[in-house]
Amino acid sequence: MYQAGLVLEGGGMKGVYTSGVLDFFLEKDLEFSHCYGVSAGACNLCSFLSKQKRRGYRSLTEYMDNKRYCGVYSLLTDGNIFNSKFAYDLVPNYLLPFDYETYKEYPGKAYAVATNLETGRAEYLSMMDAEDSMKAVQASASLPLVSRNVEYRGKYYLDGGIADSIPIQRSILDGNRKNVVVLTKEMGYRRKPGSHLELIKVRYRKYPKVYELMKERHTAYNETMDYLMEQVKNGQAFVIQPKQKNTIGRIEKDSAKMEALYRSGYEDAESCYEKLLAYLEG
Repeated sequence: MYQAGLVLEGGGMKGVYTSGVLDFFLEKDLEFSHCYGVSAGACNLCSFLSKQKRRGYRSLTEYMDNKRYCGVYSLLTDGNIFNSKFAYDLVPNYLLPFDYETYKEYPGKAYAVATNLETGRAEYLSMMDAEDSMKAVQASASLPLVSRNVEYRGKYYLDGGIADSIPIQRSILDGNRKNVVVLTKEMGYRRKPGSHLELIKVRYRKYPKVYELMKERHTAYNETMDYLMEQVKNGQAFVIQPKQKNTIGRIEKDSAKMEALYRSGYEDAESCYEKLLAYLEG
């Protein structure tokens, strides 16, 4: 195991890129002492910790055509664009059985990043308690406007990307002098000001911090990217990310596009493997 942080950005269905990277890591038996997953990154992290190759990809893509899993029907009947019962019970416990035993034996620490609605701060929920892990992941991956607020241990949460899209600073604060960061946005990406802000303001009127965060999210994201690039220069971060922009949306059903992005992630990890080892062992 490397004494290093593994940081996984979210990005909806763009997370299939991360699935490809992590499946290559599984083939090479790479382990990290601290792992941080945001939204789709937290979903992918589950299958990495349980050492189930291809499961992360399948869990993101295999049921997209099922109206009970994802879409308007789920939103109207469950209050979530991704049906909570389907995604966090039916999939891990029946359709794509999750290896809880291997997961619990992972020797490092792992966190799902979620946004506390009252404080507006990112919280790093431990994923190592198998009893709570799926609820922590659900909290991290619940998108604003199209998901219900998730109650977890007496607090309410939404998507971790609202407060901390790329938790590189948290990883460094936790003592990780080396960090492998997997991004889902292409090289040179800069976030633009968000839309639907008035709707956000109305929907989360009881939680004004959410509106404040969403209003300034583009600025916070771009500043984090600047910080991350500085860490690359000083040796505290190694970044793997798509080289080109893709057209995959947050809710994507084109299987050919998703398979291509998955392969891109795998191949990018493979192509930089020697440099990655030199970085981690240097």
